[in-house]
Amino acid sequence: MAFRSDDSSAQLLARGLGWFSIGLGLAELMGGGRMSRSLGMGDHPTLLRAYGLREIATGIGILAQRDPTPWIWGRVGGDLLDLATLAGAMDRDNRGRIGGAIGAVAGVTVLDVLCGQALARQGNGGQRRGGRYEGGRPGRRARTGMAPV
Repeated sequence: MAFRSDDSSAQLLARGLGWFSIGLGLAELMGGGRMSRSLGMGDHPTLLRAYGLREIATGIGILAQRDPTPWIWGRVGGDLLDLATLAGAMDRDNRGRIGGAIGAVAGVTVLDVLCGQALARQGNGGQRRGGRYEGGRPGRRARTGMAPV
């Protein structure tokens, strides 16, 4: 998937992922127990609700910031946590349901990674603006010679 560097297609994808995070988070928050039972993971409403809060916070972060790049990478980290949780819950009785969920999460993870990479390419080269680090690659120094915060 290629993003044109002269437009905001990566920004549009980031916004879509932000809204997706909020929607998924609300579903996990309100139906955590039902969701975990339907996947055959047992009754773990607290875990799913915590994951829902994480999704909502990440979605708000993506939508509220001018540079959503760090929040998109936060989604990738959350996806990895979700994949590990699902893989750990898989057994022979729920293999199909959990396998489907793993496939869905993996697909969204690909979108998250592609979006994060595109946003980093479109970033401002790691320069600081307004006292914060924005865009570019983590660890890269701004023109001022100051390390990013």
